[in-house]
Amino acid sequence: MTREDESKSGDKRLSDDVRVLEAEVAQLNLELEKTKQDVRRLRDEEDPANGVYLHKEIFQAQQDKLRLDVEIQFRTNKINRINLGIEELEPSAGVKSGFLF
Repeated sequence: MTREDESKSGDKRLSDDVRVLEAEVAQLNLELEKTKQDVRRLRDEEDPANGVYLHKEIFQAQQDKLRLDVEIQFRTNKINRINLGIEELEPSAGVKSGFLF
C-alpha cells in the first residue's frame, strides 16, 4: 500500500501514519540543512571583484530551502492534527454554529 492509498484526508501527498510523517520530517530536515549549507557555500564562492556571480544558483537554493520549510510545516501540522484527533474534512464547531472564530 502506498502513501497515497493510506491517506484518508484526500491529500495524496501526506500519509495518515504519524511514524511515516515523522520519518519524512527527519529526512526533509536533513535535506534542509544540506540546502542551507549549499546557500552559504555559494555565497562564499561568489566574487564580485573578479566577476564571479552565482545569483541564479543562490536563488534556486533559497527556493529549495523555502520549499523544504513548507513541506516540513505541512507534515508537522498533519502530525499535530492526527494527535489532536481533528478531522480535516469537517468544519470546526465554531464554523458550524456560524462563528468564524
